[in-house]
Amino acid sequence: MVFEMEMEMEEKNTKIKMETITIDLPKELTHVFKIRQKDLSKAVRESLAVELYRDGKISLGKAAEIAKMSKWEIFELLAAKKVPLQYYPEDLEQDIETLKKVLK
Repeated sequence: MVFEMEMEMEEKNTKIKMETITIDLPKELTHVFKIRQKDLSKAVRESLAVELYRDGKISLGKAAEIAKMSKWEIFELLAAKKVPLQYYPEDLEQDIETLKKVLK
């Protein structure tokens, strides 16, 4: 089975353009994930997004993008996997500033 995926990573405020990579995966992964073969791509994207977010390598928005989900859907997925949100005081300050601009 060949799995193709587009990825864009952020490294210290530098964006790397999305590129497609191809990975050979054993068909048995469908049994590991307990899914149909046609759903394997989605399951692998979601797992990768969750683990990269858990490790602090990507932002919440990037996790949603990799998983091809909305931010609300990625919130639900992270909660289901018991992954705590990485929300820091700087994030709160930025959100407050954004709200101030929107509410003016």
